[in-house]
Amino acid sequence: MYPTITDLLEDLLGIYIPLPIQSFGFFVALAFLSSSYFLMLDLKRKEKEGLLAPFKEKVLVGAPPKLTEVLLSGLMGFVLGYKLIYALINYSDFVASPDGMMLSFDGSMPGGILCGIAYGYYKYWEKNKAKLDAPKHEESLIHPYQQIGNIVMIAAIAGILGAKLFHNLENLDDLLADPVGALLSFSGLTFYGGLICGSLAVLYYTRSKGIATVHLLDAAGPALMLAYGVGRIGCQVAGDGDWGIYNELPQPDWLLFAPEWVWAYDYPNNVLGIELPAKVFPTPLYEAVLCIVMFGVLWLLRKRIQIAGALFSIYLILNGVERFFIEKIRVNEIYTIIGREITQAEIISSLLVLLGIWGIWYSRKRAARIKNPLDL
Repeated sequence: MYPTITDLLEDLLGIYIPLPIQSFGFFVALAFLSSSYFLMLDLKRKEKEGLLAPFKEKVLVGAPPKLTEVLLSGLMGFVLGYKLIYALINYSDFVASPDGMMLSFDGSMPGGILCGIAYGYYKYWEKNKAKLDAPKHEESLIHPYQQIGNIVMIAAIAGILGAKLFHNLENLDDLLADPVGALLSFSGLTFYGGLICGSLAVLYYTRSKGIATVHLLDAAGPALMLAYGVGRIGCQVAGDGDWGIYNELPQPDWLLFAPEWVWAYDYPNNVLGIELPAKVFPTPLYEAVLCIVMFGVLWLLRKRIQIAGALFSIYLILNGVERFFIEKIRVNEIYTIIGREITQAEIISSLLVLLGIWGIWYSRKRAARIKNPLDL
């Protein structure tokens, strides 16, 4: 396993480059970048086909610099300088524990002050240079795909908070034992918490901009599937604990062409520092492969399905079915409801399948009565 990118490069290329980049975090960032790229492509396509429309936004031009803007820029510069300059001075410690250093109160006060002054002055200079004698409002035409940056930022913040929330609800004992560590650590993220909270935040934002929700969801379906698949590669590479149950079964004949770790693996040198007593199912690998294949299927279907909302409904069904069955061989917190053992993910995945089935029925019904695609 490769807890850091340094470990990965050293094993694959034989060179040691000390980098403060966790493997899981790297693949999460790659998941956001790759999914946002394909989301942008489909939003552009939908606008060309008349399914999405640009919107106008008024912008105040030529206003003098405000004290609050300068102070906020200065504060941001202070935080960056305080942490990053300290990290550069103590680079070996930063490489050893980047999240520990970033979440601590340690920092460089001179670096923070210098960067704070520089950021604050730059904001003042930038606004003052564009100042007009009479500030005015101008209308700008904004295309939906130009909102990708804001969408990704909102999805990332709300998604991580939601993923932490759902994980802690699923592991209340760990939360009660160490509340600060459980809430601030970068490990322990539940996908469905991120999906639900991130999606709600993005839909609220895009709805306020007048972007048709159903067409946005259809564009997001393949991108979400890809993001999940790429993120699971990070789980497999880092060995973050999302592995399966113990697997002592012999490797089946139909899988003999593959190496043994595809069937059963003990995740040596995993990021959690856990030594497994026996080999387990490498469920992150299975999910990564399945979800990337399902992304390809959804991407091929996106132009063929003409009913708005149907593609996203198919995504919900595929996502729910995949996660429901992978839970059967995956380590997870188990609840007992009406005498039946079930996991949080099984509950949510079942609801997603039902929601997807209802979504296809409702989309077909609505398509018969709505003629203007922009009314969606």
